[in-house]
Amino acid sequence: MTVSTPGSSERPAEAPSPSRGASLAAWLGLERNVVAVSAAMFAMALGEQMWRRFLPKYLESLGAPIVAIGAYGTAEDFLDGIYQYPGGWAADNYGRRRALLLFVGLAAIGYAIIALAPHWPVVVLGLVFTMAWTSMASPSLFAVIGDALPRNRRAMGFSVQAILRRLPIVIAPTIGGLLIAAWGIRTGVRAGLACSIVLAWLTLALVSRVRLVLPAGGEGVTIRGVWDRLPTPLRRLLLSDIFIRTCEGLVDVFLVIYALNVIGISPPQYGLLVGVQSATAIACYLPVARLADRIARKPFVIATFLAFSAFPIAVIASRSFPALILAFVVGGLREIGEPARKALIMDLAVPEVRARSIGLYYLIRSVAIAPAAFIGGLLWRTAPATPFIAAGLVGLIGTTLFTLTVDERHAG
Repeated sequence: MTVSTPGSSERPAEAPSPSRGASLAAWLGLERNVVAVSAAMFAMALGEQMWRRFLPKYLESLGAPIVAIGAYGTAEDFLDGIYQYPGGWAADNYGRRRALLLFVGLAAIGYAIIALAPHWPVVVLGLVFTMAWTSMASPSLFAVIGDALPRNRRAMGFSVQAILRRLPIVIAPTIGGLLIAAWGIRTGVRAGLACSIVLAWLTLALVSRVRLVLPAGGEGVTIRGVWDRLPTPLRRLLLSDIFIRTCEGLVDVFLVIYALNVIGISPPQYGLLVGVQSATAIACYLPVARLADRIARKPFVIATFLAFSAFPIAVIASRSFPALILAFVVGGLREIGEPARKALIMDLAVPEVRARSIGLYYLIRSVAIAPAAFIGGLLWRTAPATPFIAAGLVGLIGTTLFTLTVDERHAG
């Protein structure tokens, strides 16, 4: 095609350039399937974050002693572990979409059970169902990034997922805290659970849009075969990750109790702290992901592991709400290299058993750290600060192991 203008010779017309919106979408890794699962993560997080951070206090209101709350955290980590591989198996054998539909439906049942629980042991039954989304769905959500995006865009893809999962955390815990302040712990948490049920139905519509072809060559591979296909750098990353998540597990379920009971802040203030933590994480995601895709994953993973180690120490060093704000900024920095870590796992995993590799990785990690919350409860009985100090030391061990042993040059 040619164009003519008065006083000029004919010249070829310039090809239309990609629109600015299309270029931005490509830069952010916004492939259609990635958008669908990211939106699903946003919807589920919006409901869950109204009540999940207050669940230890909800258990306390239903009569659970402190050791039982610690045991609940251990049960959560244990289920997180044993659900991972079945979730990956379902995703690899039946497809990402069917697996996600099943997991969302099971989670909605769990929300209803927890909301109707007359006594604290019933909450544990609800946990068996809610973890279907939290844990079983995880390999599917990972695998969608690996299936849909090339290696040099995966950290960005994980960052977009993380942002959409964390945006609700900026406001939802504060809303949950206000509901609790207005109606009490039981009614406030139950109102948040009702919102989760409604949003789970919306999520079913979102994940039904996922359309991906499964990679060939993984048929009939057993769990031992999947383990044999995990490369050495991925196994070393797993070992260091176990130490880091043990650091987190020792104190995670006790953060709200320490903040409310020991330091003496209010539930709305704690919700605001969680929002500060999430906002800090969101501010880091996109620029760091771009660098991790262009340069290397490892430096940012080290930064994340250092923040995990520092957070529990920062919490017990706080004596007031303003000091806790700074501590939770450190908590937000724990996410600075999380997209890079996830992308590194995806880079190292063999494509034909991608979801099962992710499931096996998290199965081993979660089962290994399952005792952490219970041990944290026992340490709490000596002094509330004790599990936080132990967590900081364990985190530094994990950081050192990763720094000295993991070489990302073998990632494909």
